[in-house]
Amino acid sequence: MHKTAIKEIPYLGKWILILIPLSAVVGAAIALFIKSLNFVTQYRIAHPWLLFFLPIVGVVIVWMYRTFSQDAEKGNNLIMDEIHAPGGGVPGKMAPLVFLGTLLTHLFGGSAGREGTAVQIGGSISALWGKLLKLNEREMRILLISGVAAGFGAVFGTPLTGAIFALEVLAIGRIQYDAIVPALLASILADLTTSVMGSGHTAYSILFEEKVTIFDSHIKVDPILMGKIIVACIGFGLAAYLFGEMTHRIKDLSKKYIHNPYLIPVVGGVLVLIVTYLYGNFDYNGLGVYASREGGVSILSAFGQQGANAFSWLQKLGLTAITLGTGFKGGEVTPLFFVGATLGNALGELMNAPLDLFAGLGFIAVFAAATNTPLACTIMGIELFGSDNILYYAIACFVAYYFSGHSGIYSSQKVGIPKLFDYARDVEEKLGDIRRRKKK
Repeated sequence: MHKTAIKEIPYLGKWILILIPLSAVVGAAIALFIKSLNFVTQYRIAHPWLLFFLPIVGVVIVWMYRTFSQDAEKGNNLIMDEIHAPGGGVPGKMAPLVFLGTLLTHLFGGSAGREGTAVQIGGSISALWGKLLKLNEREMRILLISGVAAGFGAVFGTPLTGAIFALEVLAIGRIQYDAIVPALLASILADLTTSVMGSGHTAYSILFEEKVTIFDSHIKVDPILMGKIIVACIGFGLAAYLFGEMTHRIKDLSKKYIHNPYLIPVVGGVLVLIVTYLYGNFDYNGLGVYASREGGVSILSAFGQQGANAFSWLQKLGLTAITLGTGFKGGEVTPLFFVGATLGNALGELMNAPLDLFAGLGFIAVFAAATNTPLACTIMGIELFGSDNILYYAIACFVAYYFSGHSGIYSSQKVGIPKLFDYARDVEEKLGDIRRRKKK
């Protein structure tokens, strides 16, 4: 065995000892979160009148953060900032605050997800563990990345995706693999813990099977279908761009015109209430994984016939942008799954393409474009839907990623390698700084 490899064994052993208890705690916390979220979702569906209290709950959420840890309100962006350049640290109070804030948002009918909460739980617990062990800055960076991977992998049941996502999300076009082994180990162990504790994950399936081959090869590619997918993926990228910009715009306008921070969620809650009743149903509140009524629109319904209308994606996009842009808590990813799956369903119907395939491609591609993580989302397609259509997954994620430009849902994400040649000045800038510069 090579001497360098021998020297790495104690280092690897050290990280195994550090990550086993961390992953177990994060996995258990995510299991509790999933079960709690399922409970409040079912309770809200059974008691739709709870939506009328959303504006008041928004005030409670703002009060919690301003009273106990205002820094924690930066959420995922704070964790990313600490990974980029260690500063004030990630507060331990972030985990219970986002846990409770997300449950309140969902209980009272806000449109949000769960990824942000899982990532913040993982990051917060990791920060506490690192301080207890008195790790140095480099070790703390690796530990925070591992915590993000653990939270993401456990909440969606996609451990490999969780590890790659935690590395890829830090900078557009650039991945540093120094933390890949700890991140992968943490993600696998956290997902295992969550599963052992009985928190199941939604099962998705794409029944489409490609039977067309070209050039007498064994590569199954339908050129006509490929063309349709590329066109659809341009739409997926633009939808992701719209979601990110709309959410940030609502947040900016709220702070500009509503000077009392407690009034922002009140206005947001009232808008969610009005928009919901304009829609005439509750299909677009909450996570949206399962339909809240018979014949309702959901992520799962988008994989079948008549699973969405032509504007379902836009309805979910708008309601989620209002919810998150006015200070309610949760994540963006599950709503992005909804937007992508329903948009894929609509485009598949329009182009006479397989609906389940297009729903699945939209599911991962809109997420890839909004978070600038095409590699992680390609892997997510394999973990969730199987590997039969991997070529289409990759094309969908990377095309959508390209067409979303230098935008995204995470303001602290940096531009490592520009997507387009005329964006060279954006290198090493954060997306939030780029957005502010272009507004001037």
